[in-house]
Amino acid sequence: MAKIKTAAELAKACENAARNYKTLYVHGCFGAPMTDANKAYYLQNTSYNRQKSRQAMIKAATPDTFGFDCVCLIKGILWGWIGDAKQNYGGAVYRSNGIPDINADMMIAECRDVSTDFSHIEVGEALWMSGHIGIYIGDGLGVECTPAWKNCVQITAVNAPKMGYYRRDWVKHGKLPWVTYTAAQTPVATGYKPALGDIVTFTGRKHYANAWTGSAVPCRPGRAKVTALCTAKGAKRKVHLVAVAGGGSDVFGWVDEGTYTKYTSVTK
Repeated sequence: MAKIKTAAELAKACENAARNYKTLYVHGCFGAPMTDANKAYYLQNTSYNRQKSRQAMIKAATPDTFGFDCVCLIKGILWGWIGDAKQNYGGAVYRSNGIPDINADMMIAECRDVSTDFSHIEVGEALWMSGHIGIYIGDGLGVECTPAWKNCVQITAVNAPKMGYYRRDWVKHGKLPWVTYTAAQTPVATGYKPALGDIVTFTGRKHYANAWTGSAVPCRPGRAKVTALCTAKGAKRKVHLVAVAGGGSDVFGWVDEGTYTKYTSVTK
């Protein structure tokens, strides 16, 4: 079985799956080709796959299509997936290469240097939001397997608009413990200029009583609304946020630049 050793190799393998293979979002699947036998199993393995709409998609898949979900894409590649349709899991061997069978939230918990600051991020880092995970491949792009948009393994823009790509606003990123990183960091440019009333994804963990001075007060990240903008010369902070109900945050104050991105509601 193939073994991924570096973060760059992991990113390249994820990008390869997105660009060069037919894939389909199949819950609980880590790279199995959609043969009749495999489809029979995955049509019944989870309640998600038993939904009528998902049943039709799985039944229609051809044998040269590989099934993945978000975390199973990463696990499958780390377990040795090489896109070999003659092998039951495309070359992957369950729980091989020292990689455990864990979900997306458990995987980000295994990462080191986890951060909500996307101003610097390395190729091959995990991208995370609650219940969903992907891999950063550089140039402001990530790879994720999602039923949204194209319903497959796909390349999306990371926390900023990018021509030709759907946008995903991730909450955290971190270094996976099973591959090595080069420490070459690349910024994710936001280019976002908030307007009053915008709903944003707040990624910071502190807010302030005013735009100029004051001590930081801890708060939680999540969704928030832009309630004021400061354009005065010398202001250290330009944006005032107030948490929205059910968004996970408790922010209520002025926040540092770069700790918010435009919120986009999408299906994971």
